Amino acid sequence: MTRKHDIPRPPKELIDALKEIGAATVSGTLGHMGFRNPHMVGPVPQNRGKSIVGPALTLQFMPQRPDLFTEGEYADPETQLHRHVLYQVQEGDVVVVDARGDMSSGVFGDMMSTYFKGRGGAGIVIDGCMRDRPNVEKLDLPLWLRGWTPNYHVQTGIYPNAVNVPIACGGVTVIPGDIIVADDDGVVVVPVAMAPKVIEESQKHHDWEEFSRVKLMGVGSLQRYYPLHDDARKEYEEWRRTNRLGTT
Repeated sequence: MTRKHDIPRPPKELIDALKEIGAATVSGTLGHMGFRNPHMVGPVPQNRGKSIVGPALTLQFMPQRPDLFTEGEYADPETQLHRHVLYQVQEGDVVVVDARGDMSSGVFGDMMSTYFKGRGGAGIVIDGCMRDRPNVEKLDLPLWLRGWTPNYHVQTGIYPNAVNVPIACGGVTVIPGDIIVADDDGVVVVPVAMAPKVIEESQKHHDWEEFSRVKLMGVGSLQRYYPLHDDARKEYEEWRRTNRLGTT
């Protein structure tokens, strides 16, 4: 079992800038930059209307083997590595868990989730399940999961093997410190090195989409305004100068 205690966290200005951009726009921008599949397939929003942006702390589960892991939920709590990822949580962090898509083990429950929220965690993403849904829902904690189960985390066929190592979650590689962008559309992974370009390109896209939305609501031509045709760019620039999005 592997424990790595801390991660390099991205600059706060990158986090703040990405908070202004939705997961769909970020995903599309990454796609145009060559990152073909930044969206996690499996974890879905559990409380509509929540959105988070923050650095990833990672937890990896593996299939159980009796020579590597002895089940016992409370026998020696400190051998349970799902606790150790929570020890590292700082304000705004996102815990991302590769639970192998397992639908029968609840990675975290009421008490662990309470501790996570108390430390200021932004949200939890699990390619798998949680437990204690009635009490967890009272925490109003942003969650993206495959589902829920009454079983505890090692009750069936998986066990926590490593903390803050590269993982695969929902079919996407997640490196500790990657920026997680999640909302009602799902969860997107942004490599820190790509974040400044993603922000720049996403902001351009966001601005002309606002303009196009206004035009389409007024029954403007779809061919002209989505995507924005070169012939409409001068019109867009004039609109941008006279509206709240304008910077010149």
